[in-house]
Amino acid sequence: MKRALQAIGVLVIAAMVLGIGVFAASEWGGEVVDLYTRDAAAQEHHTRLWIVEDDGAWWLRAGTPGSGWLARIGPGGAVEVQRDGVRAVYRASPEPDPGRRDRTHALMREKYGGADRLIGLLRDGERSVAVRLEPLEP
Repeated sequence: MKRALQAIGVLVIAAMVLGIGVFAASEWGGEVVDLYTRDAAAQEHHTRLWIVEDDGAWWLRAGTPGSGWLARIGPGGAVEVQRDGVRAVYRASPEPDPGRRDRTHALMREKYGGADRLIGLLRDGERSVAVRLEPLEP
């Protein structure tokens, strides 16, 4: 019984260390932007995400199609993004093309390096969704 408890303790500590490592990688692994979405009750939600630039647009990545922020993209794709202290309205367009997803993964790996690889241990890259951001006119 004592050995089983020790093994569980080791697993819990390992999970905590991994969780702290993933959090640190996501927050301090490179540039992070603030995304603001609204739910059906118009309540604002704040999410911190990595961002890359490609093909004349900004790109985000949802780890799964069921990501909360992805589900809250409003009608017409309206979201707000704060980057470098500037908050503006954008159209967020999920891109289902696997080639676009893979390109976004490659850009994230290039920009965020080891932090992206660490977070990649916890997500299924085949289920990720690339999201294109384009500024909306004021």
